[in-house]
This record gives sequence, structure tokens and C-alpha cells, in this order.
Amino acid sequence: MEPFRTRQLGKTSVFLPQFGFGGAGLGNLFDDIAEPTADETLAAAWDEGVRYYDTSPWYGRGLSEHRFGRALYRKPRDEFILSTKVGRLFSAPQDIGAFAASERAWRHGLEFEHRHDYSYEGVMRSFEDSLQRLRLNRIDLLIIHDLDSLVLGSERLVDAHLNQLATGGIMALQDLKAAGKIKAIGAGVNQTGTIAKFLDVLDLDFFLVALPYTLAEQPVLESEFPLCEKRGVGVIIGAVFASGILATGAVPGAHLNYRDPTAEEADRIRRIEAVCRKFETPLAAAALQFTLHHPVVASIIPGAIDPSHLTRNLELFRHDTPVELWAELKQQGLLRGDAPTP
Repeated sequence: MEPFRTRQLGKTSVFLPQFGFGGAGLGNLFDDIAEPTADETLAAAWDEGVRYYDTSPWYGRGLSEHRFGRALYRKPRDEFILSTKVGRLFSAPQDIGAFAASERAWRHGLEFEHRHDYSYEGVMRSFEDSLQRLRLNRIDLLIIHDLDSLVLGSERLVDAHLNQLATGGIMALQDLKAAGKIKAIGAGVNQTGTIAKFLDVLDLDFFLVALPYTLAEQPVLESEFPLCEKRGVGVIIGAVFASGILATGAVPGAHLNYRDPTAEEADRIRRIEAVCRKFETPLAAAALQFTLHHPVVASIIPGAIDPSHLTRNLELFRHDTPVELWAELKQQGLLRGDAPTP
């Protein structure tokens, strides 16, 4: 496959390269990445031809945006596409000592507290804060981040924040789009049911789907991707490796959907990998290529925390995968029969 061939994102004017760069890893998701390594990784991405970059204020509590901004702010602005997210605001901890001692997400990130805010003012402040961290004066794609029970912990909180978004934040996003400060409005998806819930109340251009459509599982094919097709809503695939296990295989320490896999899940991945070996295709290559066979998917954004990861991902993306591999996966019940494949 050709990584930098472009595809239209839904009905928008944005054409994305099929292969982009996701910024969670450079927010120190699992490891404390040294600044020179982060700089070298982003420089390698640019040198290899990557021109779509995705980040978020949440990744490292601002750290990922700082790193992407440092890498991109002197690049010709019309030569790359950038997406970031809204939904959280950051401030200095009221009790710095307690914060430093606490168990928290992004332990190797910046030491700022956050609160969820999907109001008009909250979205506008988030956008302006991101511009400052990124050292840029515009963002191409702006994404509503983590508005689901997996992150918030309850449907009650989801409904409260969704109401705040529907009565305030969405107007801010629409105003930014009308003013030409962004080109498209999206929402992040971590679990099934989210796409339909958003589209019931909001007019969105695309979704960034992090978990429910990978080589490991495809539940969004039931109704949510057909709904996107019907509405002309585009899709970007975020966690193409299901947070790691589809890159490494079911080895000790591998994560599936940001957690340890069950024994049954690990066995399923091993069976998928065995089929890949039969057709002389690395598991990671199949994972990188699979989701792009769906017509609503415009781009994938695997991350990298080292220059070698980036160059390896591009090599795998270009791997010549036999069409028989997909048929074998379906025959063995390891891939849904209705999953689009060559």
C-alpha cells in the first residue's frame, strides 16, 4: 500500500494521507521518552514524508503538544495537516506536593491538573491553549475527546457533558469552522455505542476511532460504520495496534485496548498471527493495512517513540499482503465475514 496517497475525509474539503502519526506515545503513554529521542522521532517522520499529525492536550498533560509544536512550527504550514482535541482544561495543582505523590494517568507527563469542560468557553479556551503549546496559529481538525463512560466512569456524567457540549461547545466548534480557524469537527471513539449517541445530537464531520475497529475486533460494523456511510461521516483509525498487542503479538507485557489481555484474547491474537505467518506477512503489517480497506476510513495514525519505529511502520505498511490472508482469517472465524477486505 502507498502510505501517502490521499483520501477524502467524509464530505469535508480535507484530504488526508493514508498514513499519519499519532501523538499519544510522545506524551509518555507508557515510557518516559527523552526529549532528544522525541525530537529525532518527529524529525524522522517529516523526513520520511509524513504530513498528517495528531496530538491532544491530554497526551502527557500538554507534553505531546509541546513536542509536536517544537517539531512543526517552522515547517511550511500549508504542507502538513494537524489535529488536536478539546474537552479538558489544565491548571497548576492547588496542592503541588499531593499531586506529585498521587497515582495518576501520564505519570511521566507535565504536572498539571485537569478538569473536563465541554462548554462554549471551555472549548474556546482549550483551542487557544493548544495554539500556544503548538506554537501555531491554526489547527486543521478539532476533535471532541473522551466523552464516554470508559473515561468518565458513568453514563450520568457522559449525558451531563454531552448536554454541555450540545448546548455550548458545539457552537464554539461551529464558530471556529465558520471563521476558517479549523476545517472539520470530529469526535473520539473508545467504545461501541458512542458514534450513534453523538450523531443523535450533533452534526459531525468525522470520528477518530481508537479501539472498536482493529484486526483484533470489529464491533462497529454492526451498525455504527453503516451509519457513518449513510451520513457521509469520515473515520480516522487511532489505535491501529489495539494499544500494542497487534504490533508485538501476544508476548508478556503486551497491552490490548490499554489493559492486559485475557487468556482467550491472547490466544485469538496468536491464531491471527499464525495465519499471517502462513502467508509470510508480519502481524503488524496486517494490522496497519486492514482498517484502510473500509470505504469510510481515510487514514490511520500509528504512533512511534523512536525513529526506528516510524521507519519500520512504513515498511510494514508497504508490505505486499496476499489477498488470501484475509479469506483465511474469515474462514477460521478470526475476522468478521462482513469486514471489507480486497
